[in-house]
Amino acid sequence: MPKLTVDGIEVEVPAGATVLQACEAAGKEIPRFCYHERLSIAGNCRMCLVEVKPGPPKPQASCALPAADKQEIFTTTPMVKKAREGVMEFLLINHPLDCPICDQGGECDLQDQSLAYGRGHSRFHENKRAVTEKYMGPIVKTIMTRCIQCTRCVRFAEEVAGVEEIGAIGRGENMQITTYLEHAATSELSGNVVDLCPVGALTSKPYAFEARPWELTKTPAIDVMDAVGTNIRLDSRGRQVLRALPRLNDDVNEEWASDKTRHAVDGLVRRRLDRPYLRVDGKLQPVRWDEAFAAIAARLNGAGADEVAGLAGDLAEVESVFALKALLAAYGSALHECRVDGADYDVSRPAAYRFNVTIAGVESAKAILLVGTNPRWEAPLVNTRIRKAVKKGAKVYAIGPRVDLTYPVEWLGEDIAVLQNLPDALTGAKGEDAGIAMIVGMGALQLPGAYAAARLAAIEIGASCSLLHTAAGRVGALELGFATEGGVAAIEAQAAKLRALFLLGVDERDLSPFAETFKIYIGTHGDVGASVADVILPGASYAEKPATWVNMEGRVQRAERAVFPPGDAREDWTILRALSAMLGKTLPFDDLMGLRNAIASAYPLVADVGLAEPEAAARVRAAKRVSGAIVYPIDDFYLTNPIARSSPTMQRCSAEILHGQPAEMLEAAE
Repeated sequence: MPKLTVDGIEVEVPAGATVLQACEAAGKEIPRFCYHERLSIAGNCRMCLVEVKPGPPKPQASCALPAADKQEIFTTTPMVKKAREGVMEFLLINHPLDCPICDQGGECDLQDQSLAYGRGHSRFHENKRAVTEKYMGPIVKTIMTRCIQCTRCVRFAEEVAGVEEIGAIGRGENMQITTYLEHAATSELSGNVVDLCPVGALTSKPYAFEARPWELTKTPAIDVMDAVGTNIRLDSRGRQVLRALPRLNDDVNEEWASDKTRHAVDGLVRRRLDRPYLRVDGKLQPVRWDEAFAAIAARLNGAGADEVAGLAGDLAEVESVFALKALLAAYGSALHECRVDGADYDVSRPAAYRFNVTIAGVESAKAILLVGTNPRWEAPLVNTRIRKAVKKGAKVYAIGPRVDLTYPVEWLGEDIAVLQNLPDALTGAKGEDAGIAMIVGMGALQLPGAYAAARLAAIEIGASCSLLHTAAGRVGALELGFATEGGVAAIEAQAAKLRALFLLGVDERDLSPFAETFKIYIGTHGDVGASVADVILPGASYAEKPATWVNMEGRVQRAERAVFPPGDAREDWTILRALSAMLGKTLPFDDLMGLRNAIASAYPLVADVGLAEPEAAARVRAAKRVSGAIVYPIDDFYLTNPIARSSPTMQRCSAEILHGQPAEMLEAAE
């Protein structure tokens, strides 16, 4: 490990570290535009100049210079100061003076660093260069005259997203950054280039001219668009969330977020349920809370244990699921289920249904077998981890329909029967040292016997078996035991006996088997569940309540309330608590703290924030030979839940990127 001094401070850095990293280890701030910790080194901007001894008597770019023993680094000498001022002067030659109207204002690296390291005036009086705007799709707005060619966006698209659609054309002063043929960027992670851009050449199109950073209230939250549990920050003004940005968490999402995570927030204020409704003579009529509760109480009067059931949807948090389970238990009912997609797998122990390899652990796998999953759409940030593993030499095999996963894949077939005839490269390397990760998707688990076959195959090749969930609330509900033997089909078989069915945000399942059942829907949007409900109780979205979420790997995370629900909508658990009193089955908690204490007492695994190690899954007996073509669970990445389906931005992304509708047609329609 090299030892060197930075402005007289001795530091020791790992082998392979750069001088810039050594300076940061010494607590010195080094300005930069092109350098980024998670991207390859480009050395474009030359802003990170430092003086190095021994070495040539000139400033050197610290981002591209390896740290070495006995180096002396100087970051504040007159030579360095003058060099940085010169670089900044060159960068600003063609940069437009439009800070007052730039959406990057207040969050701009160029603003901050020109103030700290610039001259304060320019010696250039020539006309500035102008560059035409480039079209990059519904997510990214371009003002390319501001571009300083740092190439962060180019490197991100190639190295992280794996979609090589952004690049440079021209040379010298004529160099321009653009997408291929100026088409929309098709990556599910394209919005991250807005965060990466240091100057405001790439900004968020849906957020354009909406607000300034200092106007916004910033709230830590957890994303619910998939089961990764992306750490985000919700920026709100008044009662509306204006944008969602990723927070740093190396174990989960690093510092990235999918486009759906970022831009589905405009669906939070559209098609919302903001008052209770009761179906009268076949039509839904707005009513007061007490009238809605009275109708439910009349229906449930004298109900028995097998006459009340509940389903929890994809976006149900731990608190509301626990409250619903407690209410059903008050009737003696164990008819509850969260696997509304019909996936069949063991729920007896956490290790049987978690993503056991962990999200960060995927990077260390030497071989990866994907069974019935398209991680690019089901969990884009897991897909980036698989890309990292591939860069380190991992081989990826897949069973399912062919799709572009952005890295080389050996496709073994579309039938689940391939599990009984895996290639020698997988079956020959047994034991923990083999480093094989088997990732099983919900598409495979729709087939009878597929789960047991996958578990058995994993044991035979010495792999860890991990389930890749698509629903944010699924693992949390399973941790609470919100499942029934036989799944939803078992409850559907008893539909004729049911006097009432609670639907906790259930919008992703055909509910026609319960056509004659009295349905009570607690949710946020006028979607599938609300259209068939007999009583609608308006709930709060993930941005409108403090909540506990458990991601696919079993990591417990907490989110805070960013805004309040619209109209008469309330937090789901408070609705169930108030309803229980009307039903004469009063639940034993009155506030959030009391509810969380009750959860912690009954289910310690979800009591503490963080990732708890589950006990080992039970052994699997010999599985029957299974077969059947795999169908992926997501057919439209941008429209997977009621919030996304209510989002104009997500609707436009779906129409243009997935269904090929020209941008001009969409703009004319708007």
